[in-house]
Amino acid sequence: MKTPIIGLTLFSLLATPLAAAAPSYVSEAPIAYMTDLSSGAVLFSRDADKQIPPASMAKMMTVYVAFDLIKKGELKLDQTLPVSAETWKKWNNQGSSMFLAVGSKVTVADLLDGIVTLSGNDACVVLAEGIAGSEEAFVDMMNKKAKEIGLANSRFGNSNGWPDEGVTQVTARDLATLATATIRNHPKLYKRFYSKGSFTWNGITQPNRDPLLGKVAGADGLKTGHTDEAGYGFTGSAEQNGRRLVMVVAGLDSFNGRVDESVRFMNWGFKAWKSVPLFTKGKTVDTAPVQQGSMRELPLVAPRDLALTLPRTADTDKVSLKVVYQGPLKAPIAKGQQVASLIVSAPDMQRQVMPLVAGEAVEEAGFFGRIWAGILSFFGA
Repeated sequence: MKTPIIGLTLFSLLATPLAAAAPSYVSEAPIAYMTDLSSGAVLFSRDADKQIPPASMAKMMTVYVAFDLIKKGELKLDQTLPVSAETWKKWNNQGSSMFLAVGSKVTVADLLDGIVTLSGNDACVVLAEGIAGSEEAFVDMMNKKAKEIGLANSRFGNSNGWPDEGVTQVTARDLATLATATIRNHPKLYKRFYSKGSFTWNGITQPNRDPLLGKVAGADGLKTGHTDEAGYGFTGSAEQNGRRLVMVVAGLDSFNGRVDESVRFMNWGFKAWKSVPLFTKGKTVDTAPVQQGSMRELPLVAPRDLALTLPRTADTDKVSLKVVYQGPLKAPIAKGQQVASLIVSAPDMQRQVMPLVAGEAVEEAGFFGRIWAGILSFFGA
């Protein structure tokens, strides 16, 4: 089927044309990746698709599965889950711990705090067993959900990222995708659980190891990880003036090195780049023809505020926009369904791809409607 590409120039949208070479950055991390969520622009990438052990960064997947169940009403925050003797014996002092008591019952909310803030290995397994009956069954849920949200090169072998002879493997790009899905799909739960400075359980207060909290404005997540095998890693996010960045570093050789590099990397992302607004949420960007539907043209709208990410020093040249979709679109189409993409290109920059969604619901045309549409099509109307 033919794929129409409709082009728009940016001159009608911006007061000044823009372009500049991408800012350089020298990372101390063997693996590093950064993306701007407002535009989809990749600001930095080093070995972003290399498979690595995630250590405790794998816990973001465990939390995402729980968030999804909570959103669907299949899991309650005040629901209590038991701590079995077997799980307590294995995980009470195995790496990071929430120090759960054997035989106790703990709410889902407390377990999530224990996972996100304290990085509790025991909390992960208790949550997994409470949700799926066994950790193995929960891991199946993790891998299925990972595939659904686009983690193309990752697999999980347990719920907490503990070394498992290479079964659990992720990539920096996939970790950023997971962080993005968490922030976008579960904003209220993300805000509630991912930015606490500390958490107290069983009379023990432990700090959040997030290296950005209190050091970078707008920092509010996500998760550190460390094992001898993986080194020190971190997947983080911060929002400043409506602009949100997601970063991943991995393979660093010290705790302090992770702190220093994470702060430096995130500050570079905000200072070396700028965001130029394109379309506000709900704004119609273009229209597309609809085949055999209750309407002949569909407005393509911005599902959220869309912006272009450019180097801070960008000044003089052309930026182009194209709306791309597989068309004509076929009914039925749900309102809010992604049906097109806005592609932004600038010299010396990777293209930035943003979603466009249906501004209206389009029902499938009835029998006479399809006949009439065929007649109009025959006459080129």
